Amino acid sequence: MNVDVNAIFQIAGIGIIIAMIHTVLKQMGKEDMAHWVTVIGFVVVLFMVVSMLNNLFKEIKTIFLFQ
Repeated sequence: MNVDVNAIFQIAGIGIIIAMIHTVLKQMGKEDMAHWVTVIGFVVVLFMVVSMLNNLFKEIKTIFLFQ
């Protein structure tokens, strides 16, 4: 089974960067912007995970349906 470690590192990197930006904005007193940055980061990671799940389901479909 081939595990895509790069995708895991990308998601972790995005999380670390978003956490740093959130902390800096919160300390500057811009909590609304900090929350929006967190939401946008979550949406980006969500799209990445949905794309990976789509590839997984396509692979499962080809295995079990012999296409």
